Amino acid sequence: MSTIVFFVFAILAIAAAWGVVTSKNIVHSAFYLALSFAGVAVLYILMNADFLAAVQLLIYTGAVAVMVVFAVMLTLRGDVRESSPENRRWMVGALVAVSVFAMIALVVLTNADWRVLPTPWTGGGSAEDMSLLLLSQFMIPFEASAVLLTVALIGAVILAKGVKESK
Repeated sequence: MSTIVFFVFAILAIAAAWGVVTSKNIVHSAFYLALSFAGVAVLYILMNADFLAAVQLLIYTGAVAVMVVFAVMLTLRGDVRESSPENRRWMVGALVAVSVFAMIALVVLTNADWRVLPTPWTGGGSAEDMSLLLLSQFMIPFEASAVLLTVALIGAVILAKGVKESK
């Protein structure tokens, strides 16, 4: 049963990601992005990573996707139906994406000592284990991502407000 659920939500996440790229309506692209994030959260649940699933739902699906929708709505000045007409060259983008994926796969598969962490992580995926890891070994990247999200939000507000041109 879990295999069927995995394939259903994996296909949902991939199809929603495809919808982000190919949709001509930028608001629909933002909603497809939220759907893709939710599909990835279900995949985390299937891997027994409950903390990552909660973070995926709360931060990415809840905060980032909503921030993208607000940024789009605040900065949109034209017709919503044709807000992204430059996706005629999607084949070039797909070719670049496949080549980047192939290069990354080549690097990962040919390197014998490829590790994400310097030592193998023996803890589980619970909230306590993840919080110990985030607040000890990876505290600086954790704080840097918080600063990055804050700067992105400030930039979105500045872009939405607009800049007065002085002549």
